Amino acid sequence: MDRYIIAVGGGEIKEKQTLKIDEYICDLAKKRAGQNRAVALFLGTASHDHMPYYNSFHKTYTGVFGLKTDCALIVDREIDYEKIRGKFNSADLIYVGGGDTLFMIDQWKKSGIFDMIIGAYNRGVILCGLSAGAICWFENMYTDSRIIQGKSNSYFFEKGIGLLRGSACPHYEVRRNDLLCNDLNLLPSPVLCIESLSAVVFKNEEIEGQITCGGNSFIITDNKSEKVLKSIIK
Repeated sequence: MDRYIIAVGGGEIKEKQTLKIDEYICDLAKKRAGQNRAVALFLGTASHDHMPYYNSFHKTYTGVFGLKTDCALIVDREIDYEKIRGKFNSADLIYVGGGDTLFMIDQWKKSGIFDMIIGAYNRGVILCGLSAGAICWFENMYTDSRIIQGKSNSYFFEKGIGLLRGSACPHYEVRRNDLLCNDLNLLPSPVLCIESLSAVVFKNEEIEGQITCGGNSFIITDNKSEKVLKSIIK
């Protein structure tokens, strides 16, 4: 079965800003589910399991596109591993919300659900996410985690999970000037820069192209020139 990762650069799901992207993701999940109702599992770890975020996700993925949704809560609580494992085994799609990327990855590894996520991906469960949920899959990620944690006023490149080659930056329309001040030759290539309201689709770890709701996604080359990714849907 093909493996998919969809990385969304940013946008407000509660305001339905990413509907074309969400529709593409839900169609993939429905195709995977076949005759069964597709199931979308929401991971809000980066936002400390902020439930209004899940509620906004549910209103779009169930209310608009008809998927069954669930969430896996792991922050500051006793984890029922059998129950959580059942959620992962039932999922056709895992959606990772935005927030503090480094906190999220640390919590995944400490809690043990990191292996469940990787196992799901290897079974063909679709991985997708926005902002923190977009960049965590790469070797390197341009993140604001140190700003969120009050440790710095700057963005930094940090190590990601490494399912996808290269480096990634979300919200590129805001972070562009800061990112281009870095020596990009020192980073794993390619450097993928995703604006809000744009998403990049990976199939079997290779770029298929972008989906745009108004933003764009770029590959940054050695001379810091920007190559716009092709759109895969109109």
